[in-house]
Amino acid sequence: MSESGKRVLVTGGAGFIGSHLCDALLARGDEVICLDNLSTGHRDNIAGALESGAFTFDEGDVSEPLDYKVDCVFHLASPASPVDYYGMQVETMRANSLGTMNCLELARRTGCRMLMASTSEVYGDPQVTPQREDYFGHVNPVGPRSCYDEGKRFAEAACKAYEREHDVEVVIVRIFNTYGSRMRKSDGRVIPNFVCQALDGEPLTIYGDGGQTRSFCHVSDMVRGLAQAMFTADAAGQVINIGNPNEMRVIDLAGRIRKKTASSSEMEFKPLPEDDPMQRNPDISKAMSLLGWAPEVDLDAGLDDVISWFRENR
Repeated sequence: MSESGKRVLVTGGAGFIGSHLCDALLARGDEVICLDNLSTGHRDNIAGALESGAFTFDEGDVSEPLDYKVDCVFHLASPASPVDYYGMQVETMRANSLGTMNCLELARRTGCRMLMASTSEVYGDPQVTPQREDYFGHVNPVGPRSCYDEGKRFAEAACKAYEREHDVEVVIVRIFNTYGSRMRKSDGRVIPNFVCQALDGEPLTIYGDGGQTRSFCHVSDMVRGLAQAMFTADAAGQVINIGNPNEMRVIDLAGRIRKKTASSSEMEFKPLPEDDPMQRNPDISKAMSLLGWAPEVDLDAGLDDVISWFRENR
């Protein structure tokens, strides 16, 4: 699977991670079809890709039946930030249920490999750390985040059902917190929130006491991990964490960003949202051993990148 020149479908390819993935696939010599309904993605994200003769943009919804001739499918289509999936709960569930089933049906018909972009949210508010792929999670199935958490858990189960019943070759990647250029100011994630608030001189909003932890992976590392998971033969049938294991407290992240932006913003504390996880820290042993993958971009360099992006795009 590692050779270039593949015909690749990327659902959600105009989104934050998806658009970077499209660029990386084009750079390695693949032909890319981007399917996106632009509910959270944006044409600006694929402006460079559209200049390539090897890139096709199809504005459509993954929850409708798919008819493409492709060698592999990256299924990334889904609202992925709390602001987005709180406001589009049914759409989120459709993308991760019907959308996943449609991708699996396409993979079954064409015999191609599929990569399912799952999430660390399948672990819920974890009771073990770091989180390994064999941890079943601690998830509220009816809480405010359940449309996303349970949508992704259903998607993983569907992938395994198709693998067992139809011999579909699927790789499940659980994506941990990712950041970088092309994020949206309004998407509600912690790094865009802090960076934009700091640049605008507004208070940095911290939920709870800021002691909750996150582990932040730069989008360039994430995209490299997704590609390696797709194109590594031995990854077939595997569930793989991709993320940065360097855990830090949210309040420390706020201080780091305030210093980097030379901001005088105060910190404003608000109640912790319901079911907000207290820890996020991936065990990436499998990614390291199976894919030869590990993150390369340190937080300081990554924050410089995203701060520069928001100075020009907010």
